[in-house]
Parts: sequence; structure tokens; C-alpha cells
Amino acid sequence: MSLVNFRDPAALSDPEGLRIRPGVLYRSAQPFPAADEAVVAQLRSCDIRTVVDLRDPRETRPEDWAAAEAAGITVVAAPVNPATDVLTAHMATMTTAADLGAFYLLLAESAPEAVAAAVEAATRPGAVLLHCAAGKDRTGLLTALLLDLLGVPVERIVADYARTADALPQIFANLAERHRSALNGQGATRVTGPEGRRLTIPAPLLEAPAEAMTVFLGQVRARHGGAEAFLPACGVPAATLGAFRAKAAVTTA
Repeated sequence: MSLVNFRDPAALSDPEGLRIRPGVLYRSAQPFPAADEAVVAQLRSCDIRTVVDLRDPRETRPEDWAAAEAAGITVVAAPVNPATDVLTAHMATMTTAADLGAFYLLLAESAPEAVAAAVEAATRPGAVLLHCAAGKDRTGLLTALLLDLLGVPVERIVADYARTADALPQIFANLAERHRSALNGQGATRVTGPEGRRLTIPAPLLEAPAEAMTVFLGQVRARHGGAEAFLPACGVPAATLGAFRAKAAVTTA
């Protein structure tokens, strides 16, 4: 089964080819049920040599990327883990798309090591694939930061993020097989949080609202000065930022 929600963000965020080279950065949901020959062929056809897995270790299984690793594709674990008291409290009060955007910033701020590891992986030879479970939230915020670093306009980044809405029915069907307790309307309405607390999944987390990404990027800019300043604050060296730009940015004569 090919990867769901798979795409090159350059296609929608920079169709004129002015800022980001196509075929450098890809995004998707996790493999369902696990990477197989079709997934490996899909990765190879795009010259994807590195996969960045943004999921928490509790979401992963050894077989998820075993076929890809056997084919020589490197898998980098960079878990963006929402299981902190602040993030849990924010989830408990989340009701709007704007709340979801603020949650994305908390996620990014709470996982600087994962952010730095993902950016470093994106500088490696060949294309890189970013993914989480749905390829929407953690994948969305990391993709947005990299596109912002390259100067892609906010509205284009938002449009790429919102495109995930088209894939959500298939994503939910696949996730329901693996995480039945995690989806409202797809099984139980609650999941277990830290210390055994039971949490209802907020409705915005089951959507891909454009406003969420708009708010996230606006807050990154307001609080940190944009990806240009936020990524170094996460521990990304200047040399790594330069290497990513050299690899991904369109150069003009």
C-alpha cells in the first residue's frame, strides 16, 4: 500500500519554482499497516533516502519501516511528544482552529531536540520524508518551519497544510485499525493521557483548518521572529541552516 497523504510541498507552496526546489522535501502519514515493497518503490522513485519519524515511540512498531531500512533508507527518530502537563492542559481546553495553531507552537517549543534533528536530517543527500501519524500536525508544523525558512509566503504554506483535509477520511480509516481508542466517531472518544487521565480528542485535531496554520506561523513570527530565529533557538546550528538552504533553495543567477 502506497503512503497516504504523500506529497511534495513545493508543488502547491511554490508552483513557480522561485523558492524551493521540487523533489527535496516530502511529507506523508505513517505507513499503513507498515512499509512494504510498494512503499519502498514509492520512496525510491522520489530519491527519498532519509525518513524522519516524528511520532512518539509509543506510537511506533518495529515493522513500520523495516522494509525501507532493509532497502538502505535511513530512518531518523525525532519524536515530537505532546505528553507534558502544559500540552495536556491545552488539549483539554482546545475548541477552535486558533487553539490548534497555538498548540502547534507549544508542540514545537516543547521538542527543540526533535526539531533540530529533523532539520539536520533534511540536509542529508537525497530527498527527505517527514511524517507523523496522520502527516498533519507534527509533520505540518515542521514542514511549515522549513518552508518559512526558505521564504515561502504564509498563504502558500497554509494552502499546503490544508490540503491534508482531502486525505483525512482515508487516514482516519487506517488509524482506526491501529488506534481505535484515539478517534472521535471512529471508535472510543477518549484516550489515556499522562498519569492515566482520560482525555477527549478535541475536534480541531481531527481537522486540517487553514486558520490553525495561519495562527501558528503568526505566533512563531510574533514570539520568535520567524523560523529564521526560532530554529537556532531550538539548537539548529547556523551551518545546518546554511546546508538546508544550499540544498533546497532555488538559486538565481
